[in-house]
Amino acid sequence: MLAFYAFALGAVVGSFLNVVIHRWPREESIVFPGSHCPRCNAPIRWYDNLPIASWLILRGRCRSCREPIAARYPLVELANALFYLAIYLRTGPTIGFIPVAAIVSMTLVLIWIDLDVQYLPNVVTYPGIVVGLTIGVLSLGEHYPDLTLSTSWIDSAAGAIAGAGVLLVIHLAYKLVRRGEGMGLGDVKMLAMIGGVVGWEPLFGILMLASIAGAVSGILLAIFTRATMRDALPFGVFLGLALLVVMFFGEPLAAWYMRML
Repeated sequence: MLAFYAFALGAVVGSFLNVVIHRWPREESIVFPGSHCPRCNAPIRWYDNLPIASWLILRGRCRSCREPIAARYPLVELANALFYLAIYLRTGPTIGFIPVAAIVSMTLVLIWIDLDVQYLPNVVTYPGIVVGLTIGVLSLGEHYPDLTLSTSWIDSAAGAIAGAGVLLVIHLAYKLVRRGEGMGLGDVKMLAMIGGVVGWEPLFGILMLASIAGAVSGILLAIFTRATMRDALPFGVFLGLALLVVMFFGEPLAAWYMRML
């Protein structure tokens, strides 16, 4: 029953994440007005605002104007719900569930906002750094071996500093050599957050996964669209996905990598 509650809580929080993802880049309040259709502005009744279920019942359309509702809404709700369930199965009903669930939700918000507008808001990354350091202070990596998390406040602080430092050096070097912005400072802050969450050791693996995914995506875009290799890619998307992969599958991935060597 508690596992079901974790899933349901994740779906409800996922519904709120959709509000943040849609409104924050537009500089709109995430509180007022209440939920409404972005096309016809009709208020969304509570029975049409049930996470996941309402989108399916309405077949992905607004009840008032019948315009399509983006599939992102149920996807974010379902993803957050499944992650909360996965976290609960590893942490149980302990205090550690809260910061891990928070960092997963923050990561989903960063992924979608960066994908939409190529922007990583400080209002998410700064609290994310604090949550990451909290994970280290609580030594959650020691308590939950099935999750890749920092094991001490020293590990967490070192990870945050190393994460920010590596990308900041790359950012400054690119700016000096190419006279342009190769990477935004939002990525620097996001990797500081990631370093705080997992500690310094997994950072290389996360950066490698993100870089490979970004490179493959860039090549595919160049092949199938008019994009060129000079076009900017939302690197925060790949950093976020890499964090989630390493957080939940870090040990099996590390074991597979060592066997391949």
